Amino acid sequence: MNATKVVAPTTTSRSVSRKFSLGGLFKAREAGIVLALIALVAFTATQNSRFLSAQSIRDILLGTAILAVLAVGQATVMITRNIDLSVGSVLGLSAFAVGSLLQANQGMPVIVALVVGVAVGAACGVVNGFLVRFGQVPALVVTLGTLYAFRGAAYFWAGGEQINADELPGHFLKFGNSSILGIPWLVLIAVIVLVVAGIVLRNYRAGRELYAMGSSPQAAELAGIKVGRNTIAAFLVSGALAGVAGVLFAARFGTIDAAAGNGYELNVVAAAVVGGVAVFGGSGTVWGAGLGALLLTVIGSSLAVLDINQFWQQAIVGALILLAIGADRLVAVRVAKSLKKRDSHV
Repeated sequence: MNATKVVAPTTTSRSVSRKFSLGGLFKAREAGIVLALIALVAFTATQNSRFLSAQSIRDILLGTAILAVLAVGQATVMITRNIDLSVGSVLGLSAFAVGSLLQANQGMPVIVALVVGVAVGAACGVVNGFLVRFGQVPALVVTLGTLYAFRGAAYFWAGGEQINADELPGHFLKFGNSSILGIPWLVLIAVIVLVVAGIVLRNYRAGRELYAMGSSPQAAELAGIKVGRNTIAAFLVSGALAGVAGVLFAARFGTIDAAAGNGYELNVVAAAVVGGVAVFGGSGTVWGAGLGALLLTVIGSSLAVLDINQFWQQAIVGALILLAIGADRLVAVRVAKSLKKRDSHV
């Protein structure tokens, strides 16, 4: 009786302490991103007033929309202690698939194009999920392979050709540039994705199971959580959202080739990590990933406005990833020491 009473509070306090410490870190990091955004925008605006023009703000929001949708899918996978490096290739394949259908069927509604993009992306995500789940191969290796496989499929399909804006229906291109109540449709879709994903991860059992898997896969299995099924579901979500991003990419830029989305992988992972999604799984929010996407987009725009070599953007992104990972490990070590010290006093 006495032993049971002692152990239960210790376990509970450990869980609460870890949740509080890590939760405080990610809230602080999100607040830090907001402050960094304000400082960056203010400094750039003092150097060039055009940075805060309506067109500049619109371009930043449109660029963020595509990256944020990808970051939400990446965050969902990373929370489970996995990673998806194929999102840029899935975007490119989905964009070319939708572009080809619109080229052949000029009257296709935008909603059908979105459904097609989601279907192509979800299929790619399921392939990733099955390979990780049943192949028992680390997600890093699997998605590095499918990154090239999906990109190769896009090049084979394109055959060296590209789809130009004048070959796409006018209503689709208009969708990529039109607004509702002053908010671009692409931005509105990104906000909807963020809100829905945030609610599901925070308030529903499916979301809580993903966090449990990331915190401890072994413990999650012992608790009856279907780790394999949820892993496939997480990759399916990432692929489907990459498909949505592919449609948004096609609508915004109009010109589509097999190289669409090439190089997006680093920025997507960076947006999630900088936004507070732990690379070791079990922590982070899609809101943080969205803020990370906004920060990276603003950095790129600021460097262009300030006429600074774009090489520095890659250097800054790499530095932000290292800082974010370092912060995660520092807090994890401090929490572990705190729990060990507390257990020694019990």
